[in-house]
Order: sequence, then structure tokens, then C-alpha cells
Amino acid sequence: MRLARVEAEGITPSEPSRRSNRSLARTMRSVVALAAGAVVFAALAGCGDQYRPVVTAINPVGPAGQPTKYAIAISSTGPNTPGLATMVDFSGDTVLITANVGVNPYYLALDTSGVNAYTLNSDKTLTSFPITTSLLSSQVLESTLLDNNGILPPSINPEGLNTYISQPGRNSVAQYTSTPLALKQELPIDSAYTPTYVVGVASAPRVYVVSKANSGSNGTVSTIETVSNTIDVNPIAVGIDPVYGVMTADTRRAFIMNQGSNDISVINAQTNQLDTTPTLTDPNGTAPVWADFAPTLNELVVANAGDGVHQGSISIFSIPLCSAIAQPTNPNCDPNNPVDAVGFGTLIANVPVGINPVMVAVLQDGTRAYVLNKGNVSQPCAAPTASAPLGNCTVSVVNLTSNTVTATIPLPLSTDPLSAAANGHPSWIAATTGTPTGKIYVVSPESNFMTVIRTDTDALLTTVPLQGAGVSVRVTQP
Repeated sequence: MRLARVEAEGITPSEPSRRSNRSLARTMRSVVALAAGAVVFAALAGCGDQYRPVVTAINPVGPAGQPTKYAIAISSTGPNTPGLATMVDFSGDTVLITANVGVNPYYLALDTSGVNAYTLNSDKTLTSFPITTSLLSSQVLESTLLDNNGILPPSINPEGLNTYISQPGRNSVAQYTSTPLALKQELPIDSAYTPTYVVGVASAPRVYVVSKANSGSNGTVSTIETVSNTIDVNPIAVGIDPVYGVMTADTRRAFIMNQGSNDISVINAQTNQLDTTPTLTDPNGTAPVWADFAPTLNELVVANAGDGVHQGSISIFSIPLCSAIAQPTNPNCDPNNPVDAVGFGTLIANVPVGINPVMVAVLQDGTRAYVLNKGNVSQPCAAPTASAPLGNCTVSVVNLTSNTVTATIPLPLSTDPLSAAANGHPSWIAATTGTPTGKIYVVSPESNFMTVIRTDTDALLTTVPLQGAGVSVRVTQP
């Protein structure tokens, strides 16, 4: 543009002079190019001479990026104050957001997609909120629960469009729908039984209400048809003191932990009856209380609490079903109603672990199971020693190939309650895979910090502040 203006004003240099100037400019550009080493200047014709640098970058090759997922922990700040929901970044172990929930929360659940979270609170309310790093207070919704005759509902189970809450004080299960959650109806349970848990997964055609017998005899499982949301009047008899249950992702089998009769009832959710293999038993497994799946291995891993003061164990069962792959060797396989494949229900191993195991979390690649050993609650937490190799308050690492304990991880201990390493008898564990490492999250009602364990080294990684006593932790992706 300057050149055009100069020419218009009649003071344009002569042609020889312009050639000389261009030659000098080319010489200067050559010097600059040699000095820069990596930058080439290209002359572009136009309204004046403009030069644009072109740089060839050398991109470093680093480790693969971690997937976007989160650990959601809830904590209690006191019996009469709002609790907190803390969202922790999986890749960086940093607190992304903290939000108030209901007063003194005691139970946390995520929906199957990991999009929404729900808490049951001691002020007889239900809190729901989306799992997002931009969570606003206005997005934390609260619903009032029914009067449960002074008994707090023990659990909440979001199963797709419906959310079910066991109501032991009302001998019923409440069905909630919509946003915010609103009571749709109550489904009655026989007054001779007390409902404790609802077993199911999203999109399951039916879910199961686990109920204990008030007389101490065998419990029952009542069927809820999720399409019509009606409850079966003829429940299925299971073992004594059923406390927990899990359903396979394909919705075809449900497993009920019977703490009192030391066995696991198996329900064929396709036929809505006890399975061909009606119970799983381990002669060395006492008081099954929790279970998780190793789907790549077709195995069920069960935590046996024992008597709560001595060493417990886990039971590993084979649970393969017929499939299209299995049909050539098993002509009885029906893809629409698969029967138990050969070996279904076989006890693969009983693995002794720590004192009072209360939960187990399995890495979904099938490599290891992490067992949460609450320890003898009448004794202080202590790291393993030569004279007491089990310690008290630990995580046992079980290799699912060799079915042996490969590590016993003591949870952080400290005599200073304000220390970031302080912890206590743990209450909840969650596991997630990842590259180069997955992570294990542990919380305790005696600590204001969440412990994080690496799965590549099976060693403590860090602790995360919760600003309240740890209640529960879940992960958005297993």
C-alpha cells in the first residue's frame, strides 16, 4: 500500500534503484534465513511486499490421553448441616467442583450412564444433580421422601426412567420418576418381610426387591415388571438374611447375597424363577455381603465378611452362559433364553484376605479385584507387621489369574486428625481402569480425606480433601 501511495505522488524510485533495493532485500532475507535455521520467508506479490513465516513444528510423542471420567464422593459435615458432593478429576486427582447436598447424606448412587447422581439424606430428603464440572447450586434438586416411621430408607436404585427406593418402615418400594424426582406410586411388600435393596440395571425388563424375613427365616425377592411397574404377588424364596444383589449387564441373571445362610441365590431373570443352578456355595465363605463381576472372565467375585473380627475371604465363581459362540458345543443354547453353560456355578477359588472384608471392586479388564477390609471396628487401624500380617483397615489386591493376594495395602494412618494422611475404618471402595494406570478410591467416615491408589503399582498415590467425613464414592466409568 505504501508503494502505491508513493507512485501516486510521483516520487517512485527509478527502475535501477528498485532493482538494487530488491537485491539488497533478498540478501538481507538470506542472512535472516541462515540465522533462523528453521524459518523460510516467502515473498508474496500484492499491495506492497509482505512476508509470512512458515514453521515446521516437531510434535513430541507422549502417553495416550486419559479418558474423561470422574470420582464422585459424598461427605457429611455433621448431623444437622448440609453434606457435600465432591467431583474429582480422574486424570489429575484434583477437586473440580464441590456442591451442597441434603443434610447428613448417607447413601450415594449414580445412574448407569454416569450422568446423574443421587443421595439419600438424614433429613428425609432425596438430592439429585447432574455430573458436570459446571454444576450450579440451582441444578441440585431436592425431593421430600415419604414418612418412613422413623426408619431411613437403606438404598436408592436409579434404573433408567424409574428410580426405586426401599422403604422398610412402610413395607413398600417407592417408584420415583420425572425431574426433579417425584413419587409415582408405592409397591407393597408383605408385612412379614422388610425390604432392603433393589437389584437391577437400566433397561432391565424386571428388577428385584430383596427383603429379609422378620422371623429370621428365609428371605424373599419380589419382582417388579418395569414396563407396567407392577409387583409380583408371588415372591421368590431365597436364603436367610439377604443383604445385597447384583444383576448381569445383559439382564439375564441376578445374584442375591444371603448373609445368614452363607450362600448366593441365582435368579434367571428371563424365566423369573430360581436358576437351574439355584445357589452358589463356598464351604469356606462365611457371610457374603457384596459382589462384583469380572465380565471378561465370566466370573462373580463375592466378599465374605466372616465374623467381623477375624480374616475373611472372597469366593470366585464361574458364571458362563450359553452364547452364539457356545452353541456348536452345546445344542441346548437358546440366544433368547440362554441356559447355564458348562461349569456355571463352579467355585474357582476361595482366597483369604484381610479382617472384615465388606466390599470388593473388580477392574473390568479382569486382571485384579480390590477387597476393602474394614477391620475389627473395636480396634484402631494398624498397618501389617510381622506379628500381625493382616493389619487392620487395609485393601487386599487379588490377582484374578493366579487367584492369590499379591499385595496388602494399609490405608493412610496418622495420629493427627488434621493430617492429609489421616484415615480410619473404611466404608466404601470404587475402582476404575485406565492407561497407564487405573485407580482405586476409598473413603472412611472417620476421615475427611479420600485415599487414591494406583493400579499399576498397587501403591498409595495421594489423598483428596473432602471437607467432611467420607460416606461413599462412585466412579462415572468402571
